[in-house]
Amino acid sequence: MPRFSVIVPAYKVQAHLEECLESVLAQSYDDLELIVVDDCSPDAGGAVINTYAARDQRVTAVRLTRNTGPGPARNAGVTRATGDYLIFLDGADTLVPGALQAITDRLKETDGPDLLVYDHARTHWSGEAVRDEHAAQLAEEGPAAFELADRPGLLKLPAVVWNKAYSREFVEREGFTFAPGHYEDVPWTYPALMAADSIAVLDRVCVHHRLRRRGGTTKGSTGSTGNARSVTTATGSAGTTNRTGSTGRTASTDGGDSAARVIGAAGHAGRLSGTATGREHFDVFGQYDRVFAFIDARPELAHWRPVVFRRMADHFTTLVTTRGQLPRGSHGEFFRLARVHYRRHRAPGTAPRPSTRLRHTTVRLGSHRLHRALRAALRLCSSLRRRSSTLRRTVRAAVLQLHYRVQLRLPLRPGQAVFTAHTHAGYACNPAAIEEQVRELAPHIRTSWIAAPEHHHTVPTGTRTIRPDTFAHWTALARAKYLVNNVGFDPRLAKRPGQVLLQTQQGTPLKSMGLDLQDHPAAAGTTDFTRLLDDVDKWDYCLSANRHSSLVWERAYPSGYTTLEYGHPRNDVFQRATATDVARLRSTLRIPEGFTALLYAPTHRDYRRDQRPLLDLERISRALGPRVVILNRALYSSNVPFSPPRSARSGESPWIIDVSGHPSVETLCLAADALITDYSSLMFDYANLDRPIVVHTDDWDAYEAARGTYFDLREFPPGAIARTEDELIDIFSSGHWRGSRSAQLRAAFRARFCAYDDGRAAERVVRHVFLGETAALPPVVPLEDRRPVPAAGPRHERGRDLSGLLPAGRR
Repeated sequence: MPRFSVIVPAYKVQAHLEECLESVLAQSYDDLELIVVDDCSPDAGGAVINTYAARDQRVTAVRLTRNTGPGPARNAGVTRATGDYLIFLDGADTLVPGALQAITDRLKETDGPDLLVYDHARTHWSGEAVRDEHAAQLAEEGPAAFELADRPGLLKLPAVVWNKAYSREFVEREGFTFAPGHYEDVPWTYPALMAADSIAVLDRVCVHHRLRRRGGTTKGSTGSTGNARSVTTATGSAGTTNRTGSTGRTASTDGGDSAARVIGAAGHAGRLSGTATGREHFDVFGQYDRVFAFIDARPELAHWRPVVFRRMADHFTTLVTTRGQLPRGSHGEFFRLARVHYRRHRAPGTAPRPSTRLRHTTVRLGSHRLHRALRAALRLCSSLRRRSSTLRRTVRAAVLQLHYRVQLRLPLRPGQAVFTAHTHAGYACNPAAIEEQVRELAPHIRTSWIAAPEHHHTVPTGTRTIRPDTFAHWTALARAKYLVNNVGFDPRLAKRPGQVLLQTQQGTPLKSMGLDLQDHPAAAGTTDFTRLLDDVDKWDYCLSANRHSSLVWERAYPSGYTTLEYGHPRNDVFQRATATDVARLRSTLRIPEGFTALLYAPTHRDYRRDQRPLLDLERISRALGPRVVILNRALYSSNVPFSPPRSARSGESPWIIDVSGHPSVETLCLAADALITDYSSLMFDYANLDRPIVVHTDDWDAYEAARGTYFDLREFPPGAIARTEDELIDIFSSGHWRGSRSAQLRAAFRARFCAYDDGRAAERVVRHVFLGETAALPPVVPLEDRRPVPAAGPRHERGRDLSGLLPAGRR
């Protein structure tokens, strides 16, 4: 008997069905059966199902003799299920890698509840993935398993079937079946939540629910759906696939009740996930009748009646207020039916919230004309508010610029320096290291940091914080003598005679920068190169970490500035930190003592719309053993929702810690025993620690073609090169990651790129730029005389670094 029965109804989803099925069969946890129901689909979906059933014995193909709709099609799948838990997917949806492993782990932790609710993300046709807005309801706090009364907020989640795992015993005990017609999820989801004796939650995206673009709907049954409903994304990764190649089982049946023909959207209270238009939306009335009939048959559930009523009313109003949902000329009829159901199911204690009271009133009165009048009035008010807001912003911007022009006529303040980094982000990077040294070596200079309010807590107490685009901001830009940034300042900045602008840059360049991007339009995007050069002409100094950087900056950003080949100040901490500091930092990151910590830091890819990691971190973590921690530094520009990490007990599941939001990358480098990256400039900084670096280059050709690089990293790497995920696992398992060859490569890399990062770069910058001391700057400490703080992880004999930690069955 398998652990999971994954049931997928399929109708007119041939373009996405293979991806759906692959996402299930490629799960690292493979104790499953996959039941795919061909709802008499007229496309090639049936052939796709047959192919998978023939090559994988875990696949069961169920063929219906006539089109029934998603509800009866799922029922046909349930009757053939033998798994402990039922999981439903629509034919265009996907399980995220590692989802089943996370689900089964959570089921064990919560003693096998009737129902496990997990998170999802909706994936739009553009590729944008959006995590559900009510994900906070899935916080894993309080009792491991509970009843709905302990967490009624679960009713705020979409009333859909594919974000839960259901105990088959529970489903059979309660006699749950799917209703025919549209919105079939409603009379299944609410009763299941209310009837469950034990519910658990998993705060992790496990499903991607695909949304079809408007105009792309398919009339007919939505077997798995004609509308391709909404998708969930998670950050897990898939393990190896256990394909048997043997013939799977097949069955043929009549699906039972015929379903009404439906178009598009999967309905759920308060939000629509589809785009169809048609009378199929009238099915929503009968589906809520079924929910209230279930409540009426169980007096102990009567207290849920007001809650479900409000959800029903919200659902009705959402349908009528979403353009294109109801067919033209049917709104009056819909309102009349909505009024009947409103009065039929209304219960004491159902007063709507103030924000929805007007909408509920139009449903209660059943007046389409009143509803249209109210909507017109609301649109008018909204338009007036937008125009008023636009006018206020325009006036404020004009006043600020007038204020700036006045400030430009006032004297400079020689004792004031303004710093910022990453477009008004927190206290970080080279500007932060320089600011700290200014306060130490030049206390007569008052320092300020420009940052958005949410980053003010990162700024030291001795430094003044300034909010961007305020009077204080423009005053500082106009009158401070020193301006320091690692990106460009506001293009409206008018640099004055006597002002000193220091551009620190963000790292050593591997990828093309500045004017060199003109040859790579995909990476350049909408870059205005004329404006870029206008900004460069304001620089007085440009900081460089090595000769390679100096040559690149002066070619990519040509102007009359002075290049300061002093090293990167942000890397000074690597030479100053102590073993005690490293131990403290690892403790704050919850890295267990004696574990090996690997920092994974990928770079942005200009040729890809989404920035999902190319490595399956869960598979890697499991392969390397239970005493390895992976610090996942996901891209800030990634549009993929990132689920919070869940602690894993040693020996039970891998450790993957999300450090994407950590304010200091230097802290992460100090805490890590090795770096895994691809083409990120972080490798140049991490090399200063003289710790192992492994480079993953599986898409080098595509990356180089889209972005352009200054040298072939494969020919001059900082350590071992992995061209595939399996090679990367082997590099760590064999000990090659810290072997003699890797050390030789790292030494050559450091000699070329780390010549000036000796721990005194910030001091050299401050003495030169702020104190005018150019003759007697601190000499550069040779590489062979430097003693960067060592890694804190375990030390093992070569060849047994990680493989010796693995249980015998996993080596």
